[in-house]
Amino acid sequence: MSFFKKLKGELIDIIEFLDKTQHTIVHRFERHNNEIKNNAKLVVREGQIAVFINEGQLADIFTPGTYTLNTQNLPVLSILQGWKYGFNSPFKAEVYFVSTRNFIDQKWGTRTPVILNDDRFGMVEIRAFGIYSFKVTDAAVFIREIVGTNQLFTTSHISEQLKSIIVTRFTNAAGQTHLPIEKYAANLNELSDTIFHYMHDDFSAYGMEVTKFLIENVSMPDEVKKEIFELSRLDKIDLDKLTRMKAAKAMEAAAENPSGTAGMGMGLGAGMAMANQMAQMMTHQTATPPPTQGAVPPPIPEEVAYFIAIGGQQSGPYKISLLPELVTKQVLTRDTLVWKNGMAQWEAAGAQAELAHLFTATPPPIPQP
Repeated sequence: MSFFKKLKGELIDIIEFLDKTQHTIVHRFERHNNEIKNNAKLVVREGQIAVFINEGQLADIFTPGTYTLNTQNLPVLSILQGWKYGFNSPFKAEVYFVSTRNFIDQKWGTRTPVILNDDRFGMVEIRAFGIYSFKVTDAAVFIREIVGTNQLFTTSHISEQLKSIIVTRFTNAAGQTHLPIEKYAANLNELSDTIFHYMHDDFSAYGMEVTKFLIENVSMPDEVKKEIFELSRLDKIDLDKLTRMKAAKAMEAAAENPSGTAGMGMGLGAGMAMANQMAQMMTHQTATPPPTQGAVPPPIPEEVAYFIAIGGQQSGPYKISLLPELVTKQVLTRDTLVWKNGMAQWEAAGAQAELAHLFTATPPPIPQP
């Protein structure tokens, strides 16, 4: 270094740092041989703290303001360098400017899926991402624990460490909340608040504070998402209406296959079932005649009705008087599963005593010529 450059460095009498970026956390003020003139001016702006370090030891700390550097406002440095009666220019010390503002919109996310044990779906892999903000609250601790002797320290130097802390806390919180997997989207705020409080001590150990934490999204495998959607629809669907709809679709499919006798029978059976249901609805909606004076006859006993399994779908109910026609059309066979009120489960039609005669009738002998 030339004599003039050296002289220029020693004549520096204003110490300040203007941050032109949005990501600088710590900047070390550089001078020739770290020499500072007696009565030099120190300018610390809002959102900054200046830290003096003497031979690796933390000395004096300055909050925002303008200072004249001498033994009166450098008490720790004076003791460390043994200035009993003042000092002569220049003196040596390192000056670090630490930003105390909020560093916002920091991104975080899970690099690999987090495995959770859901009560209904078993082991499930999820991913999550979001944003957070932080700031330095203890400059001395931050320099000692994180910065060391780096001349420049930015958010990129510490982002990976902070992301690891966040992902660890997210995994712990997700496991402890025992939320059903489909409830994460509706509880992002509550989960964010829980993790926010978990991270307080982690950041404090580095002289930092997390000021904001948000989970923007929790995703899961497509096949799990599909199952959740299907279950949610079933919770909202009227199963009786769903059964009728599927029976109608089965009838339409059978009608489109005119070459199939069985299909024709299924279509006929489903059509008869729908007609029967409509007749019942119309009977129910008919106005009841006004009561008459005198004795009231007992109610007419209802005819026994059976539900029939056609093509894997429930159809009916069919009154017992209509069943012979279904037998003739081969819609109802001995092995067809049936059910009526009072039965514990579906059983073969041939096993029902009151239906057995439908399958035992034999035609008369063919007359001989």
